[in-house]
Amino acid sequence: MRKRAPSKGIFALPYAVVCVIFVVFPLLLVVVYAFRSAEGGFSFSTLAAVFTNSSNYIALLRTIGIAFLATAICLIIAYPVAFILAASPFNKIAILALLFVIPMWMNFMLRMFALQAILSMMGIANTFAAAIIGLVYDFFPFMLLPIYTSLVNLDRSYAEASGDLGANGFTTFLKTTLPLSVPGILSGVTMVFMPCFSAYAVTDVLGSADTTLIGRKIAVLFDLQEWEAGSALSLVLLVLVMLTMLVGTLISRRNKAKDGGSAMPKAGGRML
Repeated sequence: MRKRAPSKGIFALPYAVVCVIFVVFPLLLVVVYAFRSAEGGFSFSTLAAVFTNSSNYIALLRTIGIAFLATAICLIIAYPVAFILAASPFNKIAILALLFVIPMWMNFMLRMFALQAILSMMGIANTFAAAIIGLVYDFFPFMLLPIYTSLVNLDRSYAEASGDLGANGFTTFLKTTLPLSVPGILSGVTMVFMPCFSAYAVTDVLGSADTTLIGRKIAVLFDLQEWEAGSALSLVLLVLVMLTMLVGTLISRRNKAKDGGSAMPKAGGRML
């Protein structure tokens, strides 16, 4: 009698256990404390207080604004760099792209303190600009790599066909290369925008009081052992992040549906 081979799913069991202990269980605790009163009973008052406190709105709007600005700057810088790297003769082995990732191997705080020293010599330490520079510096590779991967994997025949039909380089880029790289752009924007919500360590080291993010307020509440208020604010932040992910997923699926509806993108106003 032959013994049945173990199911492949059993190899995922250790990962599932780790996720339950360190991800699912803490999230459940956050939800429980968010709907808990200071006396220990069930209550919506703690969660409602999040929306009645004007300082929460200010911190949230500041966080969204800083995250949006850092993401936009990363995109503006990363796309041309990724385009140049993808067109280089070394793109197959990604030597040049690796140079942008190597600093990520260094400890996060060491990089922040090194950047703080450089900005201090420039006279802009502990300012709004320093905080934005720190966020861009820290999350730039997360924007660069998805766009670079998307551009490297593009079918070059599309651009060649666009040129054969009379489109110039700018038109080819605008109507062929850019639309086909949208999935990489969406992935990069998601990977940069969402972590900026809670990356308060960067703004604490490099920024000022004007760059205090909502993540810092949550950390302060937990330091003061105000578990209910901190959990309620964390739950609101978690919902906002999930909504951002949902919007990004819907946009990505919509673009894939459009790509599936046409065999090739348009160039010069005509179908390739």
